Amino acid sequence: MKKIIPIEEGDYYLTPEGYRCFTEQYHLKRGYCCESGCRHCPYGYDRNKG
Repeated sequence: MKKIIPIEEGDYYLTPEGYRCFTEQYHLKRGYCCESGCRHCPYGYDRNKG
């Protein structure tokens, strides 16, 4: 079961298209890489390299 991380200020911003984009701060709090190719992934995952 995955741990629920409460959203706090600085965890995300809205893109010009209106999508929620999680920041490096949020990813570090979550504590693992989801391997989805997130824009601000601090774990170094690259979707193109696998």
